[in-house]
Amino acid sequence: MANGENKGNKHFFVYLLRCSDGSLYCGWTTDIKRRLAAHNSDKPSKGGAKYTRARRPVELVYFEELDNKSSAMKREYEIKQLSRAEKLRLIMTASDNRSRRLDGQTKILPLCHGCP
Repeated sequence: MANGENKGNKHFFVYLLRCSDGSLYCGWTTDIKRRLAAHNSDKPSKGGAKYTRARRPVELVYFEELDNKSSAMKREYEIKQLSRAEKLRLIMTASDNRSRRLDGQTKILPLCHGCP
């Protein structure tokens, strides 16, 4: 199996969170629900990022599903290189185009690069 190829149909996501201070945080994960809970957890052992720990609660405002870990990490890097205004446009464009249900809450699912 090639490096970065998806093993066992695992899902890989890149996401943007809006923090309580209005800042945006970008990351990647294989489980959005678990990762969002970790970011909002009061327990350091839950694995939330140091950046979001002081900016809770955080809200999931954007995510993309990708084929493999390598693609998710590359997309995370691309998004982190965007200006705040470009990230906000990405979020708004996605919310205008599509939405997806995630545990009973509507969450944004953008049209990603290379998706059909």
